[in-house]
Amino acid sequence: MFGDFMSRQTHLEIDLASAKRLAIAAQGLNRKKVKNVTRQHFDRVINDTGLVQLDSVQALCRSHYLVFFSRLGKYDKLKLDEWIWHSGKVFESWAHEASVLPVETEPFIRWKKARARNGETWQGLFELATSQKKYVSQVLGEVRSSHSIAASELKEPRNRSGSWWSGRSDGQKALDWLFRIGEIGVRRDKNFSRSYSLFESIVPNEILSSPTLSEKNAIEELILIAARCNGIGTVRDIADYFRIKPSYIKEAVLPLLEKKKLLSVNVEGWTEEAYVASSFSIPEKIEARALLSPFDSLIWCRPKVERLFNYEYRLEIYVPAEKRKYGYYVLPFLLNEDLVARVDLKSLRTDRVLLVNGFFPEKNTDHELVASELVKELGALADFLNLSEIKVAGNSKSANLLRSFVD
Repeated sequence: MFGDFMSRQTHLEIDLASAKRLAIAAQGLNRKKVKNVTRQHFDRVINDTGLVQLDSVQALCRSHYLVFFSRLGKYDKLKLDEWIWHSGKVFESWAHEASVLPVETEPFIRWKKARARNGETWQGLFELATSQKKYVSQVLGEVRSSHSIAASELKEPRNRSGSWWSGRSDGQKALDWLFRIGEIGVRRDKNFSRSYSLFESIVPNEILSSPTLSEKNAIEELILIAARCNGIGTVRDIADYFRIKPSYIKEAVLPLLEKKKLLSVNVEGWTEEAYVASSFSIPEKIEARALLSPFDSLIWCRPKVERLFNYEYRLEIYVPAEKRKYGYYVLPFLLNEDLVARVDLKSLRTDRVLLVNGFFPEKNTDHELVASELVKELGALADFLNLSEIKVAGNSKSANLLRSFVD
């Protein structure tokens, strides 16, 4: 109701607390957890988030499993795998890094593939594609003649030795190139290993046969998705969602405002103008409890996280151990309308232990309340991951506090 009233105003002002509620609700994090998760619930999550980032690190579990768990609660991971890779409802593409998206979004990212074909991609891929056209064509032919193929199954993979990038085979680079330009698509198995098929076998024909939008119109569609899923955001916040240059967003915002598909907003304490979808609605209250993957879409745009939650978050996976402030795989803890702590977690699968390597409550929070609520969420996470015990490492004051609730 508040959102309906606000949408009729010509000059919108939103306080910071309302902006937080809007952002959390837009991501579906205020919904009640589900007892019996079905494919319709997976549909709901991908609609709320717009896309889900993939990442190979599994210190705890694969990131995308956490994104769905944070919004749904316990579910069968094999059923999620089946839905992602074989339902024809979502597909993997390069959007916010490697991500899975609803197939309905495919026409809106064709311009990105066209730009990749013209060289706007990793230089090594473009160089291979232009200097070894015959080989790339040969690889595409192998994909076409097989139902599904991995890089190691190519007749001539052209393996190399070296570090992560230089050590990748020409075969893998050729497949990556064909993937980036939309000739082929990806499916993954339960071990996250990729196999490649023709794109037309992954995305339904009714989607592929739809008209290709102009770059301008496609960007406008992505902006509307990003605005809806962000809840509220500046030009740079919106740009980050699908990794589009801010200058493209800035140029496209004005016509969307004129069409009243977007509304401009001044947020308490923000120096830049923000935008909301015209259908926005602000909940009066948020009840939420969730551990967020480091790659969760609520926290993708770090400057936005700092502006909204006064919460500075940095990914430390690639930081040398001795230079880390909080730990290797650190998850923000969302409690109602605030990010109240961060937790460094690891799954010891052989011992069936969920290990808490670090617990760091925010300064201006009730530490006992945060610890007690966190233990409930850790218990649910351990159950989801089929771990039978929670262990808290260390003897810091916060570790001892958390341990007292675990014990």
